Amino acid sequence: MKKLIAIGEALIDFAPSQTGKKIKEVESFSPKTGGAPANVCGAFTRLGGSSEMITQLGNDPFGDKILDDFLSHQIGCSYVLRTERANTSLAFVSLAADGNREFSFYRNPGADMLLSEDEIQKEWFQDCGVLHFCSVSLGDFPMKEAHRKAILYAKEQGALISFDPNIRLALWKSPKALKAAILEFLPYADILKVSDEELEFITGETDIEKAKHTLLAHSRLIIYTTGSNGAQAYTKTVSSQADGFKVAAVDTTGAGDGFIGSFLYQLCAGGKEIETLQADELRDYLRFSNGFCALSVQKHGAIDSYPSQEEVLQLIQQ
Repeated sequence: MKKLIAIGEALIDFAPSQTGKKIKEVESFSPKTGGAPANVCGAFTRLGGSSEMITQLGNDPFGDKILDDFLSHQIGCSYVLRTERANTSLAFVSLAADGNREFSFYRNPGADMLLSEDEIQKEWFQDCGVLHFCSVSLGDFPMKEAHRKAILYAKEQGALISFDPNIRLALWKSPKALKAAILEFLPYADILKVSDEELEFITGETDIEKAKHTLLAHSRLIIYTTGSNGAQAYTKTVSSQADGFKVAAVDTTGAGDGFIGSFLYQLCAGGKEIETLQADELRDYLRFSNGFCALSVQKHGAIDSYPSQEEVLQLIQQ
């Protein structure tokens, strides 16, 4: 099976010691390696795949921690660069009683933002099956063009391009600027993962059945997630749906990343072209990823909370 490569931010999430409080009310935080693209690598690798992360870290202790954690989770570090020009990005997180989050970012700029297109190497993509990216690193800084170069090289190798907008309004000058960046990169994506909270922002529609035609004009596979209510998938010829698992969420950090990471793992392991996927295969992929997330949100952290393939299969076969 070919490897997954993700490009974008790798950072330190400072997880709160208490839930049900705003950031300003939390008494202490614990540093956890995160960043949506890094989380996707973690999920893909946890299930038995091979992944590499393209990012840049500061020459600081937080960058050292991220590299150590990547190695412990078997995430490839060969394409992780270091710089003296900025520190490693940080994000402080608070958790509401229902597991939802509030973020405060320290990334102005972060080391990841300064990765340039000239530093992206063509040979990195020779064994790439999927290149995954999000919107956080598509702002007006060098990393945006690094994404464009990576997408070009990945497509030349026949890799699938996966895009999870993963909207973080706090990191953008305006909602308009974020939406423009998403729409600019949408045509590159073979696979688009979008949540119910993001659909209207991107398409102007609240109903996926109305929005899917617009999205499928750009992408070959749409994955629509609705948290514990389950997920749906659409290609140009078939669609499918799988119910979620009702669990008590402790921490939803990285849940969406775990979903797309586990879905991409199954897609790569199956080895089929998107256009040949049948409805029952898509349903099985969705059910597995729903189970992956259900187990993940019952533990703290992102990558640290991801279950093994055996644990997911035990849940979904009950």
